[in-house]
Amino acid sequence: MGSLSGPLQDPAADAGWQDPQPRKGFFTDTSICIGCKACEVACKEWNAIPEDGLAMLGSSYDNSEALGASTWRHVAFIEQPAPAAAPGSGRASLPMPTTQRPGDALPPESRTDFRWLMSSDVCKHCTHAACLDVCPTGALFRTEFGTVVVQDDVCNGCGYCVPACPFGVIERREGDEHTKNVGIAQKCTLCYDRLGAGLTPACAQACPTESIQFGDLDELRERAAARAETLRSQGVAEARLYGASPEDGVGGSGALFLLLDEPEVYGLPPDPVVSTRDLPQMWKQAGIAALGLLAGAAATFLGGSR
Repeated sequence: MGSLSGPLQDPAADAGWQDPQPRKGFFTDTSICIGCKACEVACKEWNAIPEDGLAMLGSSYDNSEALGASTWRHVAFIEQPAPAAAPGSGRASLPMPTTQRPGDALPPESRTDFRWLMSSDVCKHCTHAACLDVCPTGALFRTEFGTVVVQDDVCNGCGYCVPACPFGVIERREGDEHTKNVGIAQKCTLCYDRLGAGLTPACAQACPTESIQFGDLDELRERAAARAETLRSQGVAEARLYGASPEDGVGGSGALFLLLDEPEVYGLPPDPVVSTRDLPQMWKQAGIAALGLLAGAAATFLGGSR
């Protein structure tokens, strides 16, 4: 276990790697995501992730619902009523392709303003990863690229990592006895096997609009900041970065996002905090309490022996 909170320049070195590689990560620019879900398919194919259903939700055109043990990449569809895009309002226009002209299905008096927000979500590969901190078997480990990976053959399925994740990413896979890795904690590996071979992760390789970008994290942070500033200069006042600050509650993420609305709209916690941050203070208080109990027991023993 390495540092539990605060800014950290190199989590791989903190984890004990003698010759760490430049930290790798993702930058997801949601302003150019078209919701094609090619990233979801590529992730499933490369990592041999079993099918987990394609039923429509009823509340969205999304058909994979959320991240989970068998969905390591998930494209969120947010169908959002929007006020009229007055000139200079900065409201982004993100229309979806259709088979008919927009508005033809409704009479003019019943039409409403509307926009799509889409974002391909993934494990954040946190600088301070609570899932890794609480794992009792060492199944979760920090790679030389600064990412966090589960070893399927070491995980015992205890599930401690599941509630520890502030983003709700990691999950034990459910299914019958024939399901691959059933009962084992599963999540994105940032295609650790591909990184070792000098390849781009499957999701970024498949993205047709380059909404998902892969590379050295320091460079991605600069690229993301420049893109957000460009959008704001073009009038998209809502453009903001998520996960880019090393000062946040998880020490910054290995997966950055450019959002066009509040994080909660995309299902992301606005101020995530690593759940193991307070462990040192808790251990200190537990130690003081234990010493107090020992002192009381000793006093009782000595008093009784007189």
